[in-house]
Amino acid sequence: MALLSCEELAVGYEGRILVKDIGFSVNAGDYLCIVGENGSGKTTLMKTLLGLRPPLGGRIARGEGLSGGQIGYLPQKSDIQRDFPASVREIVLSGCLGRCGLHRFFRRADRERAAAAMEKMQIGELAGRSFRELSGGQQHRVLLARALCASEQLLLLDEPVSGLDPQMSAKMYRLIEKLNRESGVAVIMITHDIAAALAYATHILHVGSHLFFGTREEYIAREYPQGAPEYRDILPGGEERA
Repeated sequence: MALLSCEELAVGYEGRILVKDIGFSVNAGDYLCIVGENGSGKTTLMKTLLGLRPPLGGRIARGEGLSGGQIGYLPQKSDIQRDFPASVREIVLSGCLGRCGLHRFFRRADRERAAAAMEKMQIGELAGRSFRELSGGQQHRVLLARALCASEQLLLLDEPVSGLDPQMSAKMYRLIEKLNRESGVAVIMITHDIAAALAYATHILHVGSHLFFGTREEYIAREYPQGAPEYRDILPGGEERA
């Protein structure tokens, strides 16, 4: 069974439908990039997948054991409280809250999970630092580590490099790809960066002027009929994929 699938899904807010007839599925190890015009409903779709907004039609099915609270989520930059007065360790550990059940206390396994997530994001040495003292790139990695604590099955990332310079964006993309490739975690990422989508995604979902869901190769064949671009030539920062 797919980790997440949608059939004839309609999303919007206050009864107003932004996009409808959405259909796609995500399996373990997939890397899905959601692209489309501004205001086309990408973030609303992601919030609906998380259960933060009700669907206005259609169906969302989650795999066994994958509730809305067990999906790792990295929101848009505008949704993040950058001056939050907590340590890196506390913020990352808070990603385990969905696993605590009614007891709401952290176990040794949670602390070990948080430590492992920080190491994967290369921020272990920042554990005792205040979150608000970090650079933008460091804060992004802290929040990604927090999302990873919530789920090692599925991560939903809304513009995860927003506000970062090209060098830090490229580093963030490589960390996300490494998680996907080496840990097998499925990724659903909203991005305006078509270069990143073509470089890293296994599948593309386009919403807005038209709907499309398929593999990266199918998307390129449709959107670039004159010939597929070479991904390595358009990677963020001009860097080649390892």
